[in-house]
Amino acid sequence: MAKVLISEKLADEGIAILKERGHEVDVRLDLTPEGLVEAIPVYEALIVRSATQATREVIEAGVNLRVIGRAGVGIDNVDVEAATERGIIVCNAPFSNIVSAAEQTLCLMLACARKTTMANASMHAGKWERGKFSGTELFEKTLAIFGLGRIGGLVAERAQGFGMNLIGYDPYCSPERAEEMGIRLYDTVEEILPLADFITVHLPKTKETIGMFGPEQYAAMKDGVILVNTARGGIYNVASLADFIAAGKIGAAGIDVYEKEPCTESPLHEFDNVVLTPHLGASTKEAQARAGIQIAEYVAAGLDGSIVATAVNMAPVPPEVMDAVGPYIPACQMMGSLLSQINGKLPKCLKITAAGNLANADLSILAAGALGGILASEGITSVTPVNANAVAQRHGIEVKTGSKADAAEYASTITVKTDGLEAACTLAGAAHTPRIVSLLDYPMEVVPTANSLIVEYVDSPGKIGVIGTILGNADINITTMQVGMKPEENDALIFMNVEGDVTKDILKELRSKLDLKNLWHIRL
Repeated sequence: MAKVLISEKLADEGIAILKERGHEVDVRLDLTPEGLVEAIPVYEALIVRSATQATREVIEAGVNLRVIGRAGVGIDNVDVEAATERGIIVCNAPFSNIVSAAEQTLCLMLACARKTTMANASMHAGKWERGKFSGTELFEKTLAIFGLGRIGGLVAERAQGFGMNLIGYDPYCSPERAEEMGIRLYDTVEEILPLADFITVHLPKTKETIGMFGPEQYAAMKDGVILVNTARGGIYNVASLADFIAAGKIGAAGIDVYEKEPCTESPLHEFDNVVLTPHLGASTKEAQARAGIQIAEYVAAGLDGSIVATAVNMAPVPPEVMDAVGPYIPACQMMGSLLSQINGKLPKCLKITAAGNLANADLSILAAGALGGILASEGITSVTPVNANAVAQRHGIEVKTGSKADAAEYASTITVKTDGLEAACTLAGAAHTPRIVSLLDYPMEVVPTANSLIVEYVDSPGKIGVIGTILGNADINITTMQVGMKPEENDALIFMNVEGDVTKDILKELRSKLDLKNLWHIRL
């Protein structure tokens, strides 16, 4: 059990997840910066949103800290460098508000194009000025999207529904991915600017993106262009933007984010054709619930010694790679733990092999997941994305990856091998449930649960009945049972998910009454 400090409002669902995992959760919304430094030493995890500053001073005071979670997309308020120096995982919930942010982008585009806010203010003033608020359609207009990550992709998908022509710029986006999104990709910002009727930015806050759009860029834009920003404040040079709006070069702007927040005054506040919202991109009930749930899951994974898919202080994983292999991380953790318990000792070699649709994927994050499962089950250390390679070397484990085209009857599989022992998995259903399809070279299909028995024996009649009787007498319920066979060797392997306390005496009785080759009690 770990102590978790939550310093800002978090969805009840997220708090419940942490408590269900056995962690002690303190919600303290009144902490000053000095109070946080004073309080943090006893906690192993800290969860913040955007207001709390997890500074170097806080991190160095957190002598027990293992995970810092940001319940949202950005990570600007966490000193990632200081955390990395101490091996602390820093993670966020980058997928929690992507739908809400994309919808807010389209909302601002429409409000600007149809002069909705000005018309609303006029109506509330008791006026009827229908001829004053003639707008423009989105249909067949050109939308330039700067930043083609997850939010940019969702904006593109929704803009296609309005019949817009899509162009984009993102030096990290492959032409193939842009083509899949229906976007014509350009190599430079300068090429795009004269072509766009609407421009939206979905870029992170970096030295390169702050002030990315200034006087030179505004001057190159099409007359009457409409600009939107729901990403990060400062990407548009606001002072210069105000000048170009005043001159009529820029037709309208929709701004949801600001360099300094709260923002109650700026050069843009004087313009009726600028729609200003107080950072509402993530402000939906659905996004807040997802943020709480997702960050709770990631923090819990970090505390359990598992790989955290959204850890920011590790080698970056492109969205398309994470989309492909990310769902397999829990499967690799599970297989690593399973094989480690079967082996009974640390392996000298760990190999991850992808087959089928994953044959050409980057498997490094899955290898780290399997390593985390191996070491967590041994109780040796916590493996984080920050220290996975170093931990493998320190324990003398050689890590390899490979691929093959054939996944038999499955779309894709991942195989984990540790010193000759193997387990293979696929994912089942919309929930991506890990399903074992091969274990120790025995073909079978089973979804492991938290408490399992694996029995290997020379096949003969009556043995399954004896196993069932022994467990039944001990009030242990078999919830799932799968049998794998090796006909050429006359061997069988039974995988049983069970409910109840499997004691040493029960294992001893099973061994004494049956001629078993192997018996393992597995806890996941």
